[in-house]
Amino acid sequence: MEIKEMQEIVDRWISQFEEGYWPPGSMMMRFIEETGELCRELNHRYGHKPKKADEPEGDVAEEIGDVLFVLVCLANSLGIDLEEAFRGVMEKYYRRDLNRWTRKKEETEGRKNTQQ
Repeated sequence: MEIKEMQEIVDRWISQFEEGYWPPGSMMMRFIEETGELCRELNHRYGHKPKKADEPEGDVAEEIGDVLFVLVCLANSLGIDLEEAFRGVMEKYYRRDLNRWTRKKEETEGRKNTQQ
């Protein structure tokens, strides 16, 4: 599924309700709430805070899905094309961070061979 399709699906879902999209501030708070739930699940699995014996197992994929849903809602409400925004940010990273980190050896060798 392409991002544009995700934005269309979310818009169809939200558009069926009178309330529509929440104001950006409310959506940002919801985004932080969902991000917190994701953080909690990751901390339980990989961090230093194990779950209590009576706490149910959470689903990291579902928490990421919740974060993505709210992010798409926010973008839609502001008229932002996420595909275009993503392309722009990747161009920024390609320019700014091209030599910021150590490349894997096979990546470096592969780039040398294709440039010759």
